[in-house]
Amino acid sequence: MSMKVFVDTNVLMDVLAKREPFYRDSAHVWTLAEQGRVVGLVSVISFNNIYHVVRRLRTRQVADRMMILLRDTFTPVVLDKQILDQAIDAGLSDLEDAIQYFSAVRAGADCIVSRDARAFPTSDLPVLTPQELLATGLPGD
Repeated sequence: MSMKVFVDTNVLMDVLAKREPFYRDSAHVWTLAEQGRVVGLVSVISFNNIYHVVRRLRTRQVADRMMILLRDTFTPVVLDKQILDQAIDAGLSDLEDAIQYFSAVRAGADCIVSRDARAFPTSDLPVLTPQELLATGLPGD
């Protein structure tokens, strides 16, 4: 069974905006999801967050194309009342990070891939940078 990897918005934006020096490792994580070598999970809030940023910086057409790429590569994790309640009640400093965390837990993710591990609570769910995930020696590497 493939490893379930929950991908934080910042890693997705690294790829879509080709942000250096993060692009290469983040793109490799994206490719693993595209190839089905990992199950790539994302919170549904990543879609609207990315759309909002890209539409403001580029055009609606570019933002629309990025939504299609995201949709076709990653499995969205639905935001429901339980996840929202957990995120609000957790008392984390950033609600978006809390939603991401509890979405990953709900989806049964094996890890969260983010460049901001400090944003997430310390728990049994490891938070890895793209580079750290790639160094784990995923099957087929």
